[in-house]
Amino acid sequence: MSTSNSPGDSPAAPSAAPPAGRTIVLPHRRATVRLGRAIGAACEPGDVVALEGPLGAGKTFLARAICRGLGVGASVPVTSPTFTLVHELRGRHRIVHADLYRLASEDDLEPVGLVDAAEGAVLLVEWPDRAPGLCRDALVITLGRGVAVGRIAVLRATGPRSEALAARVRFPEITATREGPAAS
Repeated sequence: MSTSNSPGDSPAAPSAAPPAGRTIVLPHRRATVRLGRAIGAACEPGDVVALEGPLGAGKTFLARAICRGLGVGASVPVTSPTFTLVHELRGRHRIVHADLYRLASEDDLEPVGLVDAAEGAVLLVEWPDRAPGLCRDALVITLGRGVAVGRIAVLRATGPRSEALAARVRFPEITATREGPAAS
């Protein structure tokens, strides 16, 4: 199966092979929390993390873990901004968490003020395909179901800044043992 991204190619079908990048098996929720915290610990102001995957893939769960890795306290709710589009949070750095699911086009970003709000912040974007210009240089994390166990996350950088972020992420090895409920 080809995973070419030539200009004339059509978008990959949901059952297509995951995009090229670092694939991490997430056999349980604790593994997802560890991944998110490792990414959050590596983030600096100006970094963009784009979260892809179908409804229910765990984008908001991973965003919450990234925020915890950025120092957002456990008492602070990190929820999906599906209806408000944007939540701002404070950890080690200012965090702008956007859920673009309801956007009709990238033109809808201007009235929301997302581009200005993201200046100097760590930007977490769910449904980045709704505003591709916002995520030109992003650590893209594609979440999906694993074949045998749990979920998989494919991490790929789309530019020099996100390559530097990807290089800073220190993710501990995960085992496929059963674990209890994850704390986020």
